[in-house]
Amino acid sequence: MKSADSVTGFVLPDPKNRLFLWSFIIMVSLISVAYFVGNAVYEKEYKQIGLLEFGRRLARWGLIHTIPDSKPNACKRQCLPIVSEALPEGIIARTSNLEMRPLWGSGKDNTVRNWNRTYLAGGKSTVYSSENTGVEVKSPLDSFSCYLRILKGPSNLLAMAVGVKQKEIVNKIVEKFLSSDFVVMLFHYDGIVDGWKTLAWSNRAIHISANNQTKWWFAKRFLHPDIVAEYNYIFLWDEDLLVDNFDPKSLLVSGMLLGPCIEPYGRYLSIVKEERLEISQPALDPIKSEVHHPLTVHKTGSKVHSWVEMMAPVFSKKSWQCVWHLIQNDLIHAWGLDRQLGYCAQGDRMQNVGVVDTEYIVHLGLPTLGGSNGNEASDFISRLVAPSGSPRNNARAKVRMQSYIEMQVFGKRWKDAAKRDKCWIDPYEQQANQTSH
Repeated sequence: MKSADSVTGFVLPDPKNRLFLWSFIIMVSLISVAYFVGNAVYEKEYKQIGLLEFGRRLARWGLIHTIPDSKPNACKRQCLPIVSEALPEGIIARTSNLEMRPLWGSGKDNTVRNWNRTYLAGGKSTVYSSENTGVEVKSPLDSFSCYLRILKGPSNLLAMAVGVKQKEIVNKIVEKFLSSDFVVMLFHYDGIVDGWKTLAWSNRAIHISANNQTKWWFAKRFLHPDIVAEYNYIFLWDEDLLVDNFDPKSLLVSGMLLGPCIEPYGRYLSIVKEERLEISQPALDPIKSEVHHPLTVHKTGSKVHSWVEMMAPVFSKKSWQCVWHLIQNDLIHAWGLDRQLGYCAQGDRMQNVGVVDTEYIVHLGLPTLGGSNGNEASDFISRLVAPSGSPRNNARAKVRMQSYIEMQVFGKRWKDAAKRDKCWIDPYEQQANQTSH
């Protein structure tokens, strides 16, 4: 007789196999539950964070093992902008400059040909002047070591907001700077550019035009730190300055055979480097200048003293990276900015910010904004005697009032920002507290 088990065709396993069967069923059930739950979580998470990040999270939770990278760790790119991730690292150009490029050729080839034609053909000790750099050298052997620096181009920048009525004053300033290895950028606030074409250097300067805008408006929009990253110093000057007693940077060549190209940086930048000033300005002639802050006045017998105003500031590359972010996009007069420049001094503002007394300028104080074409400087005397209710005086009064308003707005923004940012610590407040205790 057959057993009941045989009749059903099903053979019960022995106890060991029975335990294995139940374990297998439980495991399959758990996997199924995990699959459906995980699938639901995945769909939700994937929509929010994407597949790559979801996989990273699963790896952190220990649910999956990460797949080894096909490239070594040395290939991992750090601190790249998100928009650049689609590009190979070697092709990414993070910065730019203000150097003008020819429509054909590299530009450097012409310098090479001029160099060879001047020195290698005749072999005489003669003067070579590069039209692009203004560098003069007097010997083919002594100066050949300067060749690479000439190819590199100017290392500093002069940027000015100008009106054509100050053409003569600006011309004298630019001539000094172009002969001292500077790129020159002119911001035309009166909209007149063609009026400068008669000057010999006009085609070498960069011209940007926008009516009735200040130099701070231009600087915020056209002097981003990534654009001016190649320049060691940035001179952001007003146009109404006389520079008879100012030398930005003289270029001399070593008299030693095969010696290096010596750059003593004239009187001004040599002092800036020696004193390690990150933010500076030349002193003002106390007799001929319109002085807003007595601290900026030239002190006889002094080399450097502390303070910087806004008519002729000079910024190092590092300090400008900070100052550019401090400039407010809508506060175009930048009143009050000078009070906070010390935070961008890359250290102690009492040491790294200063007025250079041995190099001084004259600040004419011409009110050039707010008149016809944004420029009334040539009528300066007539304005002094104009009736108080005249349109000219009203325009200047409105500009000045707006400047005061912006100063108040800037001060409030600074206080609010300092209060809201719980991670920011005021280094000078700490110093004051430590001194008081």
